[in-house]
Amino acid sequence: MKILSKSSILISILLLITVQVSLAQQTAPPKILSMQERANVMNNWLEYRLENVVPKLMQRENIDMWIIIAREYNEDPVIKTMLPATWQTARRRTILVFSDNGKEVDRLAIARYDIGKFFKTAWNKDEEPNQWKRLIDIIKERDPNNIALNYSSTFALADGISHSEYEAFTSALPKYYQSRIVSGEKLAIGWLETRTEPEMEVYPMICHIAHDIIAEGFSEKVIQPGITTKDVEWWYRERIRDLNLTAWFQPSVSVQRAAEPDTSFLANFSEHPAENVIRPGDLLHVDFGITYLRLNTDTQQHAYVLKAGETKAPKGLQKALETGNKLQDILTNNFKGGLTGNEILSKSRKEAISQNIEPSIYTHPIGYHGHGAGPTIGLWDQQDGVPGKGDYPLYKNTAHSIELNATVHIPKWEKDTRIMLEEDAFFDGDSVRYIDGRQTKLWLIPRQQ
Repeated sequence: MKILSKSSILISILLLITVQVSLAQQTAPPKILSMQERANVMNNWLEYRLENVVPKLMQRENIDMWIIIAREYNEDPVIKTMLPATWQTARRRTILVFSDNGKEVDRLAIARYDIGKFFKTAWNKDEEPNQWKRLIDIIKERDPNNIALNYSSTFALADGISHSEYEAFTSALPKYYQSRIVSGEKLAIGWLETRTEPEMEVYPMICHIAHDIIAEGFSEKVIQPGITTKDVEWWYRERIRDLNLTAWFQPSVSVQRAAEPDTSFLANFSEHPAENVIRPGDLLHVDFGITYLRLNTDTQQHAYVLKAGETKAPKGLQKALETGNKLQDILTNNFKGGLTGNEILSKSRKEAISQNIEPSIYTHPIGYHGHGAGPTIGLWDQQDGVPGKGDYPLYKNTAHSIELNATVHIPKWEKDTRIMLEEDAFFDGDSVRYIDGRQTKLWLIPRQQ
């Protein structure tokens, strides 16, 4: 037996510690900010956005004045993204006014309070008790050629003014200004969909956090084949909470396997079989999203549960994933500024079908909202185009969830299966990049070295 010297033993121990530290660093979750740190980040982003995004949008849409009106607990979706991080809701009636004077855009609040440091109140109730009259005075002073309000028959996110508030405003507004009222739809959607440089510096880490949680859930740390059920989706929900994050929808986990008939696409998300134990040989799917720093993620990935003696997924399943990746490439290669969602959908479907891919495309914008503002590129039950939302054009500096599925025949299973993928991506005006990469290999349970 070879006797190791003390120095050799020490070196071995140090090497082992180094390896263990390295492995720990590789698996450690990204840093999650404290609530105070988050508030600072969100307020800095908001200040940047108000100073840079709003003026460009008002100039692009040729709008002189944009008024956003909301009451506490019935907030316009846009105003919720313009409040300070420490404000959970509007207060009483909150009215924000953006006024383009030709040189810069003034920001005013017709409210009882300053809106943080972002909007200074322009209403002294002691001098003018009537809030609506003070707003009308501001309009008369500025005399805008048009006044944009957030109403839209197409986009819920741009339809934030309530019926009663609209009636109250127009009743107070002199008739000669009422003909100047226009829809602020394009301002609202533009504000919500535009991603700024400071946001995009951090968005990759937010998506990375989501990917890390998915990977952990689709591992032997969480799933014990033969015991664990698809209720592992509740593990995902708890894990999100453990990290002091929130989910913007209930995570879902579905199973496809050789021994059972294919379920409908809708059943994967709405129906739960009585027997749902995860077994070796199963193809798992998760649909998962988190909210952090007011930004959302939306991801769908797959895992394969190894059978005894297997060290990798069957070739048919891996090739099916490759087909899904190919469909992703076809879609993102058709992202061209100015094209509508319906045009991108049509071009992508035709190209995919010509390459013998059976596509279903239902991609949507993402950002402040999970199903965000911007062009809809198909719905799972509207593959011929989506009137209204699909007619909106693609703009640069926008983020999108590349959501789709490809139906692929698996010879070994003697059936078709759906590869359902979703990854968040950013369009810079020239090309699309995945914010934190995409799945190109199936997760394996258990992991293989």
